[in-house]
Amino acid sequence: MAAGAGARPGLRWPRALAEPLSAAQLRRLEEHRYCAAGVSLLEPPLQVYWTWLLRWVPLWVAPNSITLLGLAVNLFTTLALISYCPTATEEAPYWTYLLCALGLFIYQSLDAIDGKQARRTNSCSPLGELFDHGCDSLSTVFMAVGASIAVRLGTHPDWLFFCSFIGMFMFYCAHWQTYVSGVLRFGKESASPSPSACHSPPPACTLSLRNL
Repeated sequence: MAAGAGARPGLRWPRALAEPLSAAQLRRLEEHRYCAAGVSLLEPPLQVYWTWLLRWVPLWVAPNSITLLGLAVNLFTTLALISYCPTATEEAPYWTYLLCALGLFIYQSLDAIDGKQARRTNSCSPLGELFDHGCDSLSTVFMAVGASIAVRLGTHPDWLFFCSFIGMFMFYCAHWQTYVSGVLRFGKESASPSPSACHSPPPACTLSLRNL
């Protein structure tokens, strides 16, 4: 009896990999309702740009591929900067800073239209929003590292840690607020990709881990 009980924890891993979410958790995903609130100062002109940009995206392009492309661009441009400044104390060629800034702008643009493409093609899903926010969490690291390298914070390790940590911490706080309140709130200084709205699933386009 004791031997059998001791073997059970080891058997949970294959099952957890095969079925990461239980039936009850999957049902919660289907019942999820997306709500976002807040209109930033930058949103009105950027909405015009995002709408124009979306017209160039074919209908057959999957929204998740847009999300993944934005992450890849942000990763590539940041790694280019890191290759010239591995300790954040060196001075990189000027074009690497421009390339990193351009990569960040491309990432932000693609991140803004992936949800629009999902609604446009009627392919929204809660798991798609989970993928989107997962990529955003990775990009937050690249943005913090790129900004720290740009101002050569490697000469001040304490500030390097603080600036890298604070960006990731604020991202976590925003999503923790969503977890508690059920509403994703944008500040006036942010560039929120979608106006104040609530969507029911499907076609809900976001995922909160609330009630999982």
